[in-house]
Amino acid sequence: MKHSAREEEWAVWMRAAVGGDAQAYHRFLSAVTPYLRAMARRRCDQFGTPASEAEDVVQEVLLAIHLKRGTWDTSRPIGPWISTIVRNKLIDSLRRRGRHVNVPIDDVIDILEAEEQTDTLDRLDVDRMLSQLRDPQRTIVRSISVEGTSVRETADRLKMTEGAVRVALHRALKVLAALYRSENSENR
Repeated sequence: MKHSAREEEWAVWMRAAVGGDAQAYHRFLSAVTPYLRAMARRRCDQFGTPASEAEDVVQEVLLAIHLKRGTWDTSRPIGPWISTIVRNKLIDSLRRRGRHVNVPIDDVIDILEAEEQTDTLDRLDVDRMLSQLRDPQRTIVRSISVEGTSVRETADRLKMTEGAVRVALHRALKVLAALYRSENSENR
């Protein structure tokens, strides 16, 4: 199967990022975000989900990519790995809203063959990174991206508007990205 030049470039950047190259990671995230946004919108349309849900899915996908970047098999194409994360985050979003989702077995066969195992080090990394955020950002990221709570539920619990929660989530993710870049530049 031939993969696009775009995906090959993303794979080069992600391999460098996994190796500690913060600039390559920034290039990867900058290049992949518009693709994620378009894919999330298409999937939201496909499942009859409001378009506003797409941006929440994109933010969750970016965080998942950040937290699980070490699980990508660098010998395999990156496109299917990213597509799987988008699909899983959209399905998680639909489940939180009580929608029934039927996913064809062909779409998940690779996942079933390689059951994901939660790594204790990943959990410690998440906790360490989140501890560097201040409240309410830490609470918002933990609620939405780690626990899977919806923006609406998080906003209600924190007595904030949904817009304020989205803005705080976006800003917190930017802070986490900067912390990651900083840590990786120190480790070189």
